[in-house]
Order: sequence, then C-alpha cells, then structure tokens
Amino acid sequence: MRNLTLFFIALIALLPAGRHCRGEENPNIIVIFADDQGYNDLGCFGSETIRTPNIDQLASEGRKYTSFYVASPVCSPSRAALLTGCYPKRVGMHKGVLFPNSKHALHPDEYTIADHLKSAGYATGCFGKWHLGHHPETLPRAQGFDAYFGIPYSNDMNHPDNSGKPKTSSDQLWADQSTAVNKWHTPLVENEQVIEVPVDQRTITRRYTDKAINFIEANRARPFFVYLPHSMPHIPLYVPEDAYDPNPQNAYRCVIEHVDAEVGRLVKTVRKLGLSEKTWIIYTSDNGPWLRFKNHAGSAKPLRDGKGTTFEGGQRVPCVMWAPGRIPAGTSTNAFASTMDLLPTIAAITNTSLPERKIDGHDISSSFASDQSPRMEMLYYSSGGKLEGIRSGNWKYLERSIRKKSGAKQRELKQLLFDLSNDIGEKNNCAEANADIVAELRTKMIAADKEITANTRPLWRKPANASAGK
Repeated sequence: MRNLTLFFIALIALLPAGRHCRGEENPNIIVIFADDQGYNDLGCFGSETIRTPNIDQLASEGRKYTSFYVASPVCSPSRAALLTGCYPKRVGMHKGVLFPNSKHALHPDEYTIADHLKSAGYATGCFGKWHLGHHPETLPRAQGFDAYFGIPYSNDMNHPDNSGKPKTSSDQLWADQSTAVNKWHTPLVENEQVIEVPVDQRTITRRYTDKAINFIEANRARPFFVYLPHSMPHIPLYVPEDAYDPNPQNAYRCVIEHVDAEVGRLVKTVRKLGLSEKTWIIYTSDNGPWLRFKNHAGSAKPLRDGKGTTFEGGQRVPCVMWAPGRIPAGTSTNAFASTMDLLPTIAAITNTSLPERKIDGHDISSSFASDQSPRMEMLYYSSGGKLEGIRSGNWKYLERSIRKKSGAKQRELKQLLFDLSNDIGEKNNCAEANADIVAELRTKMIAADKEITANTRPLWRKPANASAGK
C-alpha cells in the first residue's frame, strides 16, 4: 500500500502543472536536530558560557524563533512529530522512547518529510540518531530516505538488548574518554547493516557531518534533503581529541561548541558550492536539557525545568531558520510554531501538495517576515504520553494528578495556568483567579485529545514469528 501511494504521488509530481517544475522553485532543505540541547545553549539565545559563532551567524543572516516547540519532552515521540507533522499520539508514538528490545516502531506507511520530498524528485539522506525503530523494516530507508548512516537509538543504549551498560554518565568517564568510549555498545548502522559496535562516539558528530557533506556534494546538481539529527549533547558526552577539555566542568560546553564547529563545516560547503541562495537550513533541538546530569547537561534559562517535563524548559527549544533572500536577515520572531509545522511549511516553500491525510502541522511561512502564525494551540503530553495541558494563544494550562498527602491513596487534580506573554518562566500560577479560562482550556484540551485518540493510526509491530532484529 505504501509503495502504491508513493507511486501515485511521484506520478503527480511529473505532471506538467507549474506547481511541480524543477529549478529555483525546489530549494534544498537541511534540518539539523540536536539532542537534549536547552533553550539557553546557543550564543544567539543568550548563553554566556558557550561559544557558537557558526550557528550565531546563521541567526544573524536568518531568523530566530523564540516561541518554537517540540511535540514531546523526550526523544522518540519528538522525532516522530517532526517527520510526520503529527502529534506523536496520532501516529501511535506517544508512550515514551524506544529501546533496543522494543518490538514496535513508527509505521513505514506514515508519510514523512523524506517521503514528500523524494516524491518531488529530491535526493534524501539521514545522518545521525534515528530512534524511531531499529528493525530493518523501520529504519530510514523505509521512511523515504535514500541513504542512512547513524545510530538507531540513543547513545546510552546497548546493542542488542540494552544490557551491560553503565547506569549513568559521570565526570570520571569524561576524564577518561578512551576507556569510556567502550562502556556503551551502541551500534553504528549504514543503511540497514551494523558496521561498528561500539561506535566510536568521540568522532561520531564529525562523521555524521562528513557523510552529510559528501551527500551534498554528490547531489549538488539536484534538489536534496539532509536530515542531520545529532546524537549529542545526549549523555554520555564525547568529542574528538582536538575539541577535548579534560575538565569535566566544561564537558557540555565542549560538546556544543564541537557541534557548532561541524555546523560551520556544513554551511561552508553549501557556500563553496554556490548553493546558499537556494538552500534552507533549520537548526533546533528534540527537547530541553536533561538537567539532572548537571555539568553534563545544558540550560533552559529563563524557562522552567527541562527534558521530560511539559513545562516550557522541556518543550520550548531554540530554533534558527536560514534562507538567504527568502528569510530577512538578523530578525527574530515570537510567532507560535512547532516542529510539527515543518512538513506543511516545507511543502509550501517547495510549491508541492501534501496528500489527503490528517496532520497537526500548519504552514508557518507567514512567520518568515512577520510575527503572524496560523498555529494558535498546542497540546502537551507527558514523556509517557499522558495528556497534561494545552497552550492557546498566550495562555498555558497544565494539570497533574497528585496525592493529597505523602503516602495517601487519595489523589487530587492540581491545575496550573500561566500567561506566557509576561511569564515564560512559569512562576505565577493564575489558575485560581481565572477559573473561567481554566474551564475553557480544559474543555478544549479534552476535545482535541478525543479527536486524536479516535483517529490514532497504528504502530509497526514486529511479527511474533520474526527472527531477532539487529
């Protein structure tokens, strides 16, 4: 069914209607997706300790999005949302992250950014952390990509069953990277084959970039889509020797600055090949910082909390969009936007039509030169997929079921309401003084979730009689 659908989409793309002509109307697309990078972890987003001159230059030549969200505060659901334009629950990917022993994945019948651009004649490559299914039937080439090079799940997970790994990242392991690199048996996969176990994580950020650069050079004469989901700065942290500072207090800074340097190499290639005027680069993160790892984690300041939570620090992430001549340079917007909006926006800027399939993203191209966005609302789901809140305009409502007293069985609903127009740090709970707004938002939230629940599409599940995967 999937192949037949893609065949008809590709056939439509070849029709002589002007919407699908080649050339300048088909800009190259590069999406760089960091892992666990906080809102404050770029110079252009206010970091006073981390130097990111290359990403800052993209911002100075492009546009910062300061109210940009992911659809989940953890990895797998967030990645599913970016690629499909859907809430993770709509595609069945909302219940936490995948592990090496997981027997389900994002369904290959889902329609991704890669599917869409490939049907329009693009070369499509994924270089980095996938985390949407490690079985051969569910790796990137089953989701619209021509080529894949990367790790199939998080870099703190072990091939083949996640056993025998350290419990945590530590200062001691950072101080001895040559030993630490063998502590995690994370596999490196090319297309569908495991080619290295354990992957040398000291060099992996650079190797992803090498592959992306080679792909760009090989496809310079045609439109291309590069999806570059870095596995850093997710713990454990690693950098190559030339970027290494043995002081563990500087571990996180070293990693982000190395990612920035590799972004610089990629952008230099785009410029050298004369592709700047027809290339879009989007840089963002899959969720907020994993704060419990302290100096091995980033900062979400001035936002509240971080990864794993539905507070702003868990899901509001830094975003820079760069497209010389198409996005005004040196600008910033507070337009409400999400990774779910990338698929329909990419369809708009490539002048291509999406198939008839329910998604939750919006075309946010109106925000490129204004503060206007068609996105007015967003639901918040916990790291385990439980509905926890909604943002509507500048109002944000969250609710939690909590025990009345320590050890008690009775529970009560704790309601939180924040006005994000003047309180992005979520310090002032306005729920009690605005019962009518709380009631309105809660009703709206439940209704929206009910529609998604009724129309949830199936996951891929490993057949019971199938042999063990990678």
